[in-house]
Amino acid sequence: MDIATRVWNHKWKIDPIVRSLIDDDFYKLLMCQSVFQSHPETNVTFSLINRTKSVRLAELIDEGELREQLDHIRSLSLTRGESTWLRGNTFYGKRQMFRSDFMHWFENMRLPDYHLEKRDGQYELTFEGKWHEVMLWEIPALAVLMELRSRAVLDSMGKFELQVLYARAMTRVWEKVEKLRQVDGLRIADFGTRRRHSFLWQDWCAQAMQEGLGEKFIGTSNCKIAMKRDIEAIGTNAHELPMVYSALADDDAALRQAPYQVLEDWQEEHDGNLRIILPDTYGTQGFLDNAPDWLAGWTGIRIDSGDPATGAEISIKWWTDRGEDPREKLVIFSDGLDVEKIIELHKKFEGRVRVSFGWGTLLTNDFRGLVPNGGLDPFSIVCKAVQVGGRPTVKLSDNPGKAMGPADEIERYKRVFELGAQSRQDVIV
Repeated sequence: MDIATRVWNHKWKIDPIVRSLIDDDFYKLLMCQSVFQSHPETNVTFSLINRTKSVRLAELIDEGELREQLDHIRSLSLTRGESTWLRGNTFYGKRQMFRSDFMHWFENMRLPDYHLEKRDGQYELTFEGKWHEVMLWEIPALAVLMELRSRAVLDSMGKFELQVLYARAMTRVWEKVEKLRQVDGLRIADFGTRRRHSFLWQDWCAQAMQEGLGEKFIGTSNCKIAMKRDIEAIGTNAHELPMVYSALADDDAALRQAPYQVLEDWQEEHDGNLRIILPDTYGTQGFLDNAPDWLAGWTGIRIDSGDPATGAEISIKWWTDRGEDPREKLVIFSDGLDVEKIIELHKKFEGRVRVSFGWGTLLTNDFRGLVPNGGLDPFSIVCKAVQVGGRPTVKLSDNPGKAMGPADEIERYKRVFELGAQSRQDVIV
């Protein structure tokens, strides 16, 4: 595919930013089914949060074009082929992962409305409604903002300039693939949907990984690309679940138990490699110190904030102290990864645990330094559940730079979860 020509001849109705309801991360669909079953009447508000304030999105992106893209997403519904793939495919070794009642709802669902306004050079974009409906806005909303920013920068470039830009970016990706090819025993997946340069670029990166790494490339989080390229759809659960469960807690005792209730509910539905713990929502060390014994029997842990090596060491000690063999456990690294860090972590932990990587933004959006003034450098933007029935949500993280929520509630959560001193790290992507 000549991506440069597609950009040069761009007509958005041919290349909409989000072209399918399954142009989404697999974990969102898994969580959506769980929420559909367990909390069908819970109302949640999601909001866009741009952590990189220097990228003033409302000054880069035309509001009319943004609304047009968002309205297009609201018009989407599952195609027959997409529904057949979800209903009949095998995911994580299990057929009929998605239940008939959920699929019937999903096949007839349209995304709810949104609220958009400008404030201080940024867009305030919010989604309010039933949790299982508005949660499906998260990834499409992020993809739209990221790609519209890319398009705004690319719009002033000529045809040959675009060809050279993409040739350089492709070379950069392929050089990374060649380095990773040398790593024996590597297991790596594409986790780059939410902050990708574009759909076409993520699809190209997945194909490059597929060809260049062979069996070392274990799949993609993006359902549309997984279906299109006949590769594994990868993903489990995210911070959203404990954040919402915690906001629903009526007192400190219920709050303290909320993150474990999430996983107790999850294990009723999933087994094997879907039983992956994400422990850092309110601090990894405290979460594991107070975890029930049955949780040590789960398949593995995903490390998504803080120093990744420290997180892995904490996990290994926790398993060892509870009589589990860490060599049989899976550790998935997924925060701010690039080639050098992947190679370093693999070398340090291979043989001590089963190591895997979810490679995100610096796979699908590494245009750093390829245009003047960092115009296409990736930036940190999220879309999070911020309120549940009028109550604020909180995330603490292993990196205080990723914490979110009202200051008084952050302090309360720190007290309840006994969060000690933390080391602040730069939030790159």
